[in-house]
Amino acid sequence: MAGGMTYTAEQSTSLSTAEIYGQALVELGRAHPEVVALTADLAKSTKIGDFMKEFPDRFFNVGIAEQNMFGVAAGMARAGLVPFLSTFSQFASFRSADQLHTDLCYQNVNAKVIATHSGTSFGQAGSTHHAICDLAVTRSIPNLTVICPADGYETYNAVMAAYETPGPFYIRINRGFDRVLYENKDYGFEVGKAVEVHPGTDLTLIACGSCVFQAFEAAKFLEQADGLKIRVLDMHTIKPIDKEAILKAVSETRRIITVEDHTVLGGLGSAVAEVVVESGKGCAFKKLGVQDTFAPIGLHEDIMSMLGIDANGIIEAVRAAMHADFEADEDWGDEF
Repeated sequence: MAGGMTYTAEQSTSLSTAEIYGQALVELGRAHPEVVALTADLAKSTKIGDFMKEFPDRFFNVGIAEQNMFGVAAGMARAGLVPFLSTFSQFASFRSADQLHTDLCYQNVNAKVIATHSGTSFGQAGSTHHAICDLAVTRSIPNLTVICPADGYETYNAVMAAYETPGPFYIRINRGFDRVLYENKDYGFEVGKAVEVHPGTDLTLIACGSCVFQAFEAAKFLEQADGLKIRVLDMHTIKPIDKEAILKAVSETRRIITVEDHTVLGGLGSAVAEVVVESGKGCAFKKLGVQDTFAPIGLHEDIMSMLGIDANGIIEAVRAAMHADFEADEDWGDEF
């Protein structure tokens, strides 16, 4: 995890989710001739252009026609190819929702959607380019595996896992600059299994995407400043979600805060809440994210601060949650 690793601003850009996705796809292309790539006229922006340069005969630009791209990818998959298609998250989940649902997931084809510029990472482009509802759409579609990597190395692992796992994938990554969480790709990534990036027994922060690093920084600060032991889970797989890790956190910390660059309706927080409610157990619970509104326009780091999903906002939420009153016993029926 971050802490012992140092890197410059220039190096961190090369370690971003988008850059490493482009590198991983080229690596897959070299090893597997059935891998093809598709873009809707966004090759440079989504970093899929790296594949185009090395494999021009296996690269297809359908133009500004995202819905058509999904149909083309479905046909390629039915023919035995493994298509990776890239566009902005907002276009992949909303503009192409019908094609994602019917062409890819209903037919359960082996196509992989790499959705870039997720959350508010393209903040200055405004609400039309903020993908703050895509997890609510994608995690409700049958057969679709949904992953939201925390950094570039996790993106590499997600892309490789997508190739190795049959069926449709939706991998949600940021626009460009990302904070580095992991020192390398060998930390035990597994689809459907959360990664504990910081141990703790007082409260659990469950985060995904760019919010994992912020939760990790908040946990380190709270340990030094307040003496709190905050568990941080990198819930990179939104679907299938790691129920075991969630219920373990409920039993061992009794307080949970979810953090996501997404609306609090239908995303990570809702997925975690469903697991908790179905278990019949109670805990102090709060969802941090976009609070049923459109996000402000600006730089990503400023928007995260305004939404309270940066380290400072998380610290404030943890301190408030530590004052939640419940009985720390095993009688789950009288928590509140």
